[in-house]
Amino acid sequence: MKNYFYTLSIIVGATFAMIFPTYFTQIGGFQLKGLIVPLLQIIMFGMGTTMSIKDFEGVLQTPKSVVVGLLGHFMIMPLVAFTLVSIFDFDSAEIAAGVILIGCMPSGLASNVISYIAKANVALSITITTIATLLSPFLTPALMKLLGGTFIQIDFLTMMIDILKITIAPIIVGLIVNKIFRKQTDFINTYMPLVSMVGIAIIICIITATGRENLIKVGGVLVLCTLIHNLCGYTFGYWGAKLFRLPEQDCRTVAIEVGLQNAGMASGLALQMGKVATVGLAPALFGPIMNVTGSLLASWWSKK
Repeated sequence: MKNYFYTLSIIVGATFAMIFPTYFTQIGGFQLKGLIVPLLQIIMFGMGTTMSIKDFEGVLQTPKSVVVGLLGHFMIMPLVAFTLVSIFDFDSAEIAAGVILIGCMPSGLASNVISYIAKANVALSITITTIATLLSPFLTPALMKLLGGTFIQIDFLTMMIDILKITIAPIIVGLIVNKIFRKQTDFINTYMPLVSMVGIAIIICIITATGRENLIKVGGVLVLCTLIHNLCGYTFGYWGAKLFRLPEQDCRTVAIEVGLQNAGMASGLALQMGKVATVGLAPALFGPIMNVTGSLLASWWSKK
Protein backbone atom coordinates (compact mmCIF):
# COMPACT_ATOMS: atom_id res chain seq x y z
CA MET A 1 0.00 0.00 0.00
CA LYS A 2 2.97 2.36 0.54
CA ASN A 3 3.46 2.53 -3.24
CA TYR A 4 -0.10 3.85 -3.67
CA PHE A 5 -0.44 6.04 -0.56
CA TYR A 6 0.94 9.16 -2.25
CA THR A 7 -1.36 8.79 -5.25
CA LEU A 8 -4.38 8.13 -3.03
CA SER A 9 -3.49 11.25 -1.05
CA ILE A 10 -3.48 13.32 -4.25
CA ILE A 11 -6.85 11.89 -5.30
CA VAL A 12 -8.35 12.71 -1.89
CA GLY A 13 -6.84 16.21 -1.99
CA ALA A 14 -8.08 16.85 -5.54
CA THR A 15 -11.58 15.62 -4.59
CA PHE A 16 -11.58 17.97 -1.59
CA ALA A 17 -10.49 20.80 -3.91
CA MET A 18 -13.44 20.04 -6.21
CA ILE A 19 -15.92 20.14 -3.32
CA PHE A 20 -14.43 23.11 -1.46
CA PRO A 21 -12.57 25.10 -4.16
CA THR A 22 -12.40 28.36 -2.17
CA TYR A 23 -9.82 26.85 0.19
CA PHE A 24 -7.44 26.27 -2.73
CA THR A 25 -7.92 29.42 -4.79
CA GLN A 26 -6.95 32.23 -2.45
CA ILE A 27 -6.11 33.12 1.14
CA GLY A 28 -7.10 36.66 1.96
CA GLY A 29 -6.15 38.63 -1.11
CA PHE A 30 -3.39 36.23 -2.19
CA GLN A 31 -4.09 34.03 -5.21
CA LEU A 32 -2.72 30.56 -4.41
CA LYS A 33 -1.90 29.87 -8.07
CA GLY A 34 1.03 32.21 -7.48
CA LEU A 35 2.65 29.35 -5.53
CA ILE A 36 2.88 27.02 -8.54
CA VAL A 37 6.08 28.37 -10.11
CA PRO A 38 8.01 28.80 -6.80
CA LEU A 39 7.05 25.24 -5.78
CA LEU A 40 8.26 23.89 -9.13
CA GLN A 41 11.53 25.79 -8.78
CA ILE A 42 12.08 24.26 -5.33
CA ILE A 43 11.40 20.77 -6.75
CA MET A 44 13.78 21.34 -9.67
CA PHE A 45 16.43 22.68 -7.28
CA GLY A 46 16.12 19.43 -5.32
CA MET A 47 16.57 17.48 -8.56
CA GLY A 48 19.74 19.46 -9.24
CA THR A 49 21.23 18.66 -5.83
CA THR A 50 20.95 14.94 -6.59
CA MET A 51 22.63 15.24 -10.00
CA SER A 52 26.28 15.01 -10.96
CA ILE A 53 28.46 14.44 -14.02
CA LYS A 54 28.04 10.69 -13.43
CA ASP A 55 24.43 10.98 -14.59
CA PHE A 56 25.73 11.62 -18.11
CA GLU A 57 28.02 8.58 -18.16
CA GLY A 58 25.02 6.48 -19.15
CA VAL A 59 25.09 8.13 -22.58
CA LEU A 60 28.52 6.60 -23.20
CA GLN A 61 27.66 3.24 -21.60
CA THR A 62 24.31 2.64 -23.36
CA PRO A 63 24.03 5.20 -26.19
CA LYS A 64 21.53 3.15 -28.19
CA SER A 65 19.10 2.81 -25.27
CA VAL A 66 19.38 6.53 -24.45
CA VAL A 67 18.70 7.59 -28.05
CA VAL A 68 15.76 5.17 -28.38
CA GLY A 69 14.32 6.46 -25.09
CA LEU A 70 14.64 10.12 -26.07
CA LEU A 71 13.27 9.62 -29.59
CA GLY A 72 10.37 7.58 -28.26
CA HIS A 73 9.63 10.15 -25.60
CA PHE A 74 9.61 13.23 -27.81
CA MET A 75 7.90 11.50 -30.75
CA ILE A 76 5.34 9.09 -29.31
CA MET A 77 3.69 11.23 -26.63
CA PRO A 78 3.27 14.43 -28.72
CA LEU A 79 1.88 12.51 -31.71
CA VAL A 80 -0.46 10.39 -29.56
CA ALA A 81 -1.70 13.57 -27.85
CA PHE A 82 -2.39 15.28 -31.18
CA THR A 83 -4.23 12.19 -32.45
CA LEU A 84 -6.35 11.93 -29.29
CA VAL A 85 -7.49 15.56 -29.29
CA SER A 86 -8.44 15.14 -32.95
CA ILE A 87 -10.54 12.08 -32.06
CA PHE A 88 -12.14 13.48 -28.90
CA ASP A 89 -12.75 16.89 -30.52
CA PHE A 90 -12.99 18.94 -27.30
CA ASP A 91 -15.24 22.00 -27.40
CA SER A 92 -12.49 24.05 -25.78
CA ALA A 93 -9.35 24.53 -27.88
CA GLU A 94 -7.41 25.42 -24.72
CA ILE A 95 -8.27 22.11 -23.02
CA ALA A 96 -7.15 20.28 -26.19
CA ALA A 97 -3.92 22.29 -26.12
CA GLY A 98 -3.37 21.13 -22.53
CA VAL A 99 -3.40 17.50 -23.67
CA ILE A 100 -0.78 18.29 -26.32
CA LEU A 101 1.25 20.29 -23.78
CA ILE A 102 1.54 17.29 -21.43
CA GLY A 103 2.60 15.20 -24.43
CA CYS A 104 5.45 17.60 -25.22
CA MET A 105 6.92 17.52 -21.71
CA PRO A 106 10.13 15.70 -20.66
CA SER A 107 9.85 12.82 -18.22
CA GLY A 108 9.74 13.65 -14.52
CA LEU A 109 11.32 12.43 -11.30
CA ALA A 110 8.52 9.90 -10.81
CA SER A 111 9.93 7.82 -13.68
CA ASN A 112 13.13 7.15 -11.72
CA VAL A 113 11.20 5.85 -8.70
CA ILE A 114 8.87 3.74 -10.86
CA SER A 115 11.88 2.28 -12.71
CA TYR A 116 13.40 1.24 -9.38
CA ILE A 117 10.19 -0.49 -8.25
CA ALA A 118 9.85 -2.20 -11.67
CA LYS A 119 13.42 -3.58 -11.46
CA ALA A 120 14.24 -1.69 -14.63
CA ASN A 121 17.51 0.08 -15.51
CA VAL A 122 17.52 2.94 -12.97
CA ALA A 123 20.80 4.42 -14.28
CA LEU A 124 19.32 4.60 -17.78
CA SER A 125 16.14 6.15 -16.38
CA ILE A 126 18.09 8.91 -14.62
CA THR A 127 20.14 9.58 -17.78
CA ILE A 128 17.06 9.86 -20.03
CA THR A 129 15.22 12.06 -17.52
CA THR A 130 18.23 14.36 -17.15
CA ILE A 131 18.88 14.77 -20.87
CA ALA A 132 15.17 15.10 -21.72
CA THR A 133 14.86 17.88 -19.13
CA LEU A 134 17.90 19.71 -20.53
CA LEU A 135 16.53 19.40 -24.09
CA SER A 136 13.05 20.58 -23.09
CA PRO A 137 13.68 24.36 -23.45
CA PHE A 138 14.16 23.76 -27.17
CA LEU A 139 12.08 20.68 -28.01
CA THR A 140 8.98 21.44 -25.92
CA PRO A 141 8.28 24.89 -27.46
CA ALA A 142 9.09 23.57 -30.96
CA LEU A 143 6.72 20.60 -30.63
CA MET A 144 4.06 22.73 -28.98
CA LYS A 145 4.31 25.31 -31.76
CA LEU A 146 4.05 22.57 -34.41
CA LEU A 147 1.22 20.51 -32.88
CA GLY A 148 -0.50 22.82 -30.41
CA GLY A 149 -0.26 26.00 -32.47
CA THR A 150 -3.49 25.12 -34.27
CA PHE A 151 -5.38 25.31 -30.94
CA ILE A 152 -3.77 28.26 -29.15
CA GLN A 153 -1.14 30.86 -29.96
CA ILE A 154 2.34 29.68 -28.94
CA ASP A 155 5.26 32.06 -28.53
CA PHE A 156 8.37 29.88 -28.96
CA LEU A 157 10.79 32.30 -27.30
CA THR A 158 8.52 33.08 -24.35
CA MET A 159 7.93 29.38 -23.64
CA MET A 160 11.64 28.64 -23.91
CA ILE A 161 12.44 31.38 -21.39
CA ASP A 162 9.69 30.13 -19.05
CA ILE A 163 11.15 26.59 -19.12
CA LEU A 164 14.65 27.93 -18.49
CA LYS A 165 13.32 29.93 -15.55
CA ILE A 166 11.14 27.18 -14.08
CA THR A 167 13.43 24.17 -14.52
CA ILE A 168 16.92 24.69 -15.93
CA ALA A 169 17.98 27.63 -13.73
CA PRO A 170 16.99 25.89 -10.44
CA ILE A 171 18.66 22.65 -11.61
CA ILE A 172 21.90 24.49 -12.37
CA VAL A 173 21.80 26.16 -8.93
CA GLY A 174 21.21 22.72 -7.38
CA LEU A 175 24.18 21.29 -9.29
CA ILE A 176 26.42 24.11 -8.04
CA VAL A 177 25.23 23.66 -4.45
CA ASN A 178 25.84 19.90 -4.73
CA LYS A 179 29.36 20.54 -6.02
CA ILE A 180 30.33 23.11 -3.38
CA PHE A 181 28.41 21.84 -0.34
CA ARG A 182 28.41 18.09 -0.99
CA LYS A 183 28.07 17.07 2.69
CA GLN A 184 25.25 19.52 3.35
CA THR A 185 23.28 18.31 0.32
CA ASP A 186 22.99 14.87 1.92
CA PHE A 187 20.66 16.49 4.44
CA ILE A 188 18.70 18.25 1.69
CA ASN A 189 18.35 15.06 -0.37
CA THR A 190 16.92 13.21 2.63
CA TYR A 191 13.90 15.50 2.76
CA MET A 192 13.57 16.73 -0.84
CA PRO A 193 11.49 13.71 -2.01
CA LEU A 194 8.90 14.55 0.67
CA VAL A 195 9.01 18.25 -0.23
CA SER A 196 8.58 17.34 -3.91
CA MET A 197 5.59 15.10 -3.24
CA VAL A 198 3.87 17.72 -1.08
CA GLY A 199 4.64 20.41 -3.66
CA ILE A 200 3.13 18.42 -6.55
CA ALA A 201 0.06 17.58 -4.43
CA ILE A 202 -0.49 21.28 -3.63
CA ILE A 203 -0.10 22.24 -7.31
CA ILE A 204 -2.65 19.62 -8.42
CA CYS A 205 -5.15 20.77 -5.77
CA ILE A 206 -4.76 24.44 -6.77
CA ILE A 207 -5.28 23.68 -10.47
CA THR A 208 -8.25 21.42 -9.71
CA ALA A 209 -9.92 24.17 -7.68
CA THR A 210 -9.11 26.89 -10.23
CA GLY A 211 -10.41 24.86 -13.17
CA ARG A 212 -13.36 23.32 -11.31
CA GLU A 213 -16.06 24.62 -13.67
CA ASN A 214 -14.24 23.35 -16.76
CA LEU A 215 -13.58 19.99 -15.09
CA ILE A 216 -17.27 19.55 -14.35
CA LYS A 217 -18.02 20.06 -18.07
CA VAL A 218 -15.36 17.77 -19.57
CA GLY A 219 -14.00 15.84 -16.58
CA GLY A 220 -15.00 12.30 -17.61
CA VAL A 221 -13.95 12.70 -21.24
CA LEU A 222 -10.66 14.36 -20.28
CA VAL A 223 -9.87 11.62 -17.75
CA LEU A 224 -10.45 8.96 -20.43
CA CYS A 225 -8.33 10.86 -22.96
CA THR A 226 -5.51 11.32 -20.43
CA LEU A 227 -5.62 7.67 -19.37
CA ILE A 228 -5.39 6.46 -22.99
CA HIS A 229 -2.51 8.88 -23.59
CA ASN A 230 -0.61 7.50 -20.60
CA LEU A 231 -1.22 3.83 -21.48
CA CYS A 232 -0.18 4.40 -25.11
CA GLY A 233 3.10 5.78 -23.81
CA TYR A 234 3.87 2.57 -21.91
CA THR A 235 2.76 0.32 -24.78
CA PHE A 236 4.49 2.08 -27.68
CA GLY A 237 7.55 2.80 -25.56
CA TYR A 238 8.00 -0.86 -24.58
CA TRP A 239 7.39 -2.40 -27.99
CA GLY A 240 9.35 0.34 -29.74
CA ALA A 241 12.34 -0.57 -27.56
CA LYS A 242 11.73 -4.26 -28.35
CA LEU A 243 11.81 -3.39 -32.03
CA PHE A 244 15.35 -2.07 -31.55
CA ARG A 245 16.22 -5.25 -29.62
CA LEU A 246 17.08 -3.58 -26.35
CA PRO A 247 17.51 -5.74 -23.21
CA GLU A 248 14.36 -6.41 -21.18
CA GLN A 249 15.40 -4.03 -18.38
CA ASP A 250 16.00 -1.25 -20.90
CA CYS A 251 12.64 -1.94 -22.59
CA ARG A 252 10.88 -1.49 -19.27
CA THR A 253 12.83 1.70 -18.62
CA VAL A 254 11.98 3.19 -22.03
CA ALA A 255 8.29 2.31 -21.50
CA ILE A 256 8.27 4.11 -18.15
CA GLU A 257 10.21 7.11 -19.47
CA VAL A 258 7.86 7.50 -22.43
CA GLY A 259 4.68 7.00 -20.38
CA LEU A 260 5.48 9.33 -17.49
CA GLN A 261 5.56 13.08 -18.16
CA ASN A 262 6.59 16.07 -16.06
CA ALA A 263 3.05 17.20 -15.26
CA GLY A 264 4.34 19.79 -12.80
CA MET A 265 6.31 21.61 -15.50
CA ALA A 266 3.26 21.56 -17.78
CA SER A 267 1.19 23.12 -15.00
CA GLY A 268 3.78 25.85 -14.55
CA LEU A 269 3.78 26.65 -18.27
CA ALA A 270 -0.03 26.74 -18.30
CA LEU A 271 0.12 29.29 -15.48
CA GLN A 272 2.68 31.39 -17.33
CA MET A 273 0.31 31.42 -20.32
CA GLY A 274 -2.46 32.68 -18.04
CA LYS A 275 -4.54 29.59 -18.85
CA VAL A 276 -4.11 27.38 -15.78
CA ALA A 277 -7.88 26.79 -15.53
CA THR A 278 -8.02 25.30 -19.04
CA VAL A 279 -4.61 24.35 -20.45
CA GLY A 280 -3.60 23.26 -16.94
CA LEU A 281 -6.40 20.70 -16.52
CA ALA A 282 -4.84 17.83 -18.50
CA PRO A 283 -1.53 18.10 -16.57
CA ALA A 284 -3.46 18.17 -13.28
CA LEU A 285 -5.23 14.93 -14.23
CA PHE A 286 -2.18 13.28 -15.79
CA GLY A 287 -0.21 13.46 -12.50
CA PRO A 288 -2.47 11.21 -10.38
CA ILE A 289 -3.33 8.93 -13.33
CA MET A 290 0.30 8.24 -14.25
CA ASN A 291 1.18 7.55 -10.61
CA VAL A 292 -1.63 4.98 -10.30
CA THR A 293 -0.86 3.22 -13.60
CA GLY A 294 2.90 3.50 -13.09
CA SER A 295 2.69 1.98 -9.61
CA LEU A 296 0.53 -0.90 -10.86
CA LEU A 297 2.82 -1.58 -13.83
CA ALA A 298 5.94 -1.41 -11.66
CA SER A 299 4.48 -3.78 -9.05
CA TRP A 300 3.53 -6.27 -11.77
CA TRP A 301 6.95 -6.09 -13.43
CA SER A 302 8.76 -6.41 -10.09
CA LYS A 303 7.22 -9.88 -9.69
CA LYS A 304 8.35 -11.01 -13.16
